[in-house]
Formats: sequence, C-alpha cells, structure tokens
Amino acid sequence: MDIERGTVAGFLLTGESRTGEPGTWSSATAPGGRRAGALRLDPRFAADPAARERLVAAVLAERELIQAGLTGLVPVTDLVSAGREIWLLTTEPVSPTLTDLLTAPSGLPGSGPGAGEAAVVLLETARTLLALHASGLAHGALRPDTVVIAADGSALLAERGLADALHGRSADRGRDAAAWAALARGLAANWAAADPGAAALFERAAATAVTEGLGRARDVLLAGQDTLPAGSLTRNGLAQAVRRSPAVGVAPVGVPPVAVPDEGEVVTLLRADMPTSGQEDVVMRFGPGVPPETTAAQIWRAGRDQQRTELPSDRLRTLGTAARRRRRRTALATVVLALMVVGALAVWLLRGSATPLAISGVEVSAPKKQQTCDATVRVTGIFATNGSGGEIRYEWRRSDRKTPIQQTDTVSSGTTSHEVTLEWTIKGEGSFRGTATLRLLSPLPEGKKVQDKATFTYKCP
Repeated sequence: MDIERGTVAGFLLTGESRTGEPGTWSSATAPGGRRAGALRLDPRFAADPAARERLVAAVLAERELIQAGLTGLVPVTDLVSAGREIWLLTTEPVSPTLTDLLTAPSGLPGSGPGAGEAAVVLLETARTLLALHASGLAHGALRPDTVVIAADGSALLAERGLADALHGRSADRGRDAAAWAALARGLAANWAAADPGAAALFERAAATAVTEGLGRARDVLLAGQDTLPAGSLTRNGLAQAVRRSPAVGVAPVGVPPVAVPDEGEVVTLLRADMPTSGQEDVVMRFGPGVPPETTAAQIWRAGRDQQRTELPSDRLRTLGTAARRRRRRTALATVVLALMVVGALAVWLLRGSATPLAISGVEVSAPKKQQTCDATVRVTGIFATNGSGGEIRYEWRRSDRKTPIQQTDTVSSGTTSHEVTLEWTIKGEGSFRGTATLRLLSPLPEGKKVQDKATFTYKCP
C-alpha cells in the first residue's frame, strides 16, 4: 500500500508502507538522509485521550532504557501530533521485518537463511525480552512483523509496549514468553525445515519458554549449539538476506532530503528542543520540566500556549550604550571563563568519566514443571543494570534454610543485564515446595529494595 509523499516533523515519507496492529508504518528518510521509520496511529487510538496518555508513558519508559544502554529495540526519536494525526518516528528503518524475510522468494537452494540464522534471531530476541522483564517492562506484541532485521543482521524489536498502552493492558511476561515460543516454532517450520535436529532444538526451546520461562529457554538453545551446522551461528546470513530483500527501500538520491515545514500544527510530546523561527511555532513537551498542572491530555487537545520574550522599548533604546560600556569587561570575563572550563575538563578527565554501576531491578525464575526424585533445581536471577561495570553483592535465601547465601560478582560494562544462578539439590521421598528469594545488597538505589522470588514444587515418587 502506498501513501502520498509528504513530511512529518522533517521526516520525508518515501511512500513504502505496511499496516500493523497500532496503525500504518511508512518508510521514511530522516533530515540527515538516513533511513528511518514513521508510524501513523490508527485514528481510533488517536481519538482516545487515555490511550494517548498511556502511549506517551510507554515511549518515555523505553527511551530511558535505551539511554541507559539497552540495545535490541528500534529507537523512537519522537512522538508528534500533526493536525488530527498521531505519528511515532524512529531513528532506524522498520524494514525488512522477519515476515518480509520469511515470505521472500527462496532463490537458489541453500542461499536463504537457515537454522543458524533462526537461532541468532531467537537468542537476540530472548536477550532483549529478558532485559525488558528485568526492568519491569514487557514487549506485549512480539510477532514476526515486529522483529526488524537491521543491515548488520541484528534483530531489533519494534512496537515495544504500544499494544499494551493502546489497549490498556498491563505488562505480561507470560504473554511475551508464549509469543517467543510461537516465533521459535515458526522458524523451526521454515528456516530449519531441512534440519530435523535444529527443528527439534527449537521445539524444545519453545516448550521450555512456556513451562519454565524465557531464561531457561535461552539456556536450552545455547546448550544445543552443537546441533546447528558448524559456523552458522552468525549474523552474516541475515545481513545478506537484508541486502537481497525488496523491502529495503532506497533513500532518494540527488538533492538531499530537506525538512519542509509540515502543513498544520505539529506538537511534540517528547522534547522541547525543536527548531524555532520568527513565527509563532507551537512546540510543546511532555516529560521532565513540564509544569505539574500540564497533563498529556491537555497537551494533545490544546497545544496553544506560546511563550515569548519581549524587551520593553525603553530598554531597547539603552542597549547600545550599555553594550559599549560592558564590551571590555565581557572580553576579560570570557577569557577567565574559558580557563575555568579547561581546568574543570582536565580534572574530569583525570578523575575518569565512567558512570558508577547502578541496578534498577531484578527478575527471578524457577522451573514451572514439577521436579522429581533427586533433582537439582536451577533458579535464575537477572539484574537490570545501567550498562556500567562494577561489583555487585547479593544474597539468595532458600525457604528451607535460615542462613542466606551471600555472593559477590563482577559486572562487565557494555551490557544492561547480569545473570546469577542458584543450584538447589533435593533428595529423598516426599513432597516439597521451595521458594528462592534473591536480594541485592549493593549497590542499592536510594530508598529502594531490589529483590524478587520464584517458587517450584518437588515430589518423589
């Protein structure tokens, strides 16, 4: 389906589009000429103030995670209202999706993605979902058409939280796990159809995701790497498939795209740094710095308040004289200020610019399937971090013991999650219900407790 070319907040729509659950996605070109994406929300959602307010909150929560170092999501650059239309703009293209690659002509035998590429997609999507869950969020609409394959072959998730926000649903990790299981089974039936061993591995991982959680399902995939063709667990095949995909649009050539002013009023809810002109452009912001009495609903409905700075005419008449008297003092002050900035920068560089490690949440999971005689239960905890490296201290508490198990781990920088495990061995006959509680000791967020727990059952015989 093609739509008429136009611009939205400086993004040039290229005419390529597809319909999704929240609305219509269009390929676009950002002001700098980079491929991007634009989602025009379904008018039903655009007309609902409560849905719009939930949408704003979902986008802001996602942006905070990305700024903290989370990867694996298609980044949202802005959320704007243009007339009666609501647009979500992304800094990365939203095609090709996994659906595009699954439905593309196969070409020569063996030339398309196979079991190795399917495993890469499953591992990367599971990693992103686990990081979201550890932060208290969920995706809510994982499907092949919301998995975007980037130019380097990496798997990025689009539409994070949009469906839940628009329909008023709470975040549901179980829904994500079930959707990931369906994705695994779909890839097993397509890209792994010629490899029975890999297809069986994906089926085991899918079943594990539903019964024991995503963390355990990912472990099943990693443990079964030997089942996959040697050297196939790379992004190379996916990157080649992206280059061949007809869904990859080409940015206009010749004259670089120019940000033409949009027709009508454009209101942004995510930032207040839009370029201004001498005219009365209306740019409003939702987020930090907005007066408390301003709500998202008021922003979307009104967008009329304008701020001006006017100089009284008598002050204008004296500006020239005052400026001449201060010119010499200003030059000296500028030199002093420059020296102060250089000195502060030198001190900052000498002390190091690394951000201290911070933990924002934790998720604990245990097998949902009942354990049988003489079992060793593996309980997994995933801490959500800000991407910095450092040391963490934590403790496990088992429901059958009074003394906690305290441990210390070193967290590497560059990742937004850190996994820890507890091996719990049970022997003998009888029934038992065990609960493992994971609690962070340091570094703790100020005034906040970071802990979670999971329960399993045991029966023998």
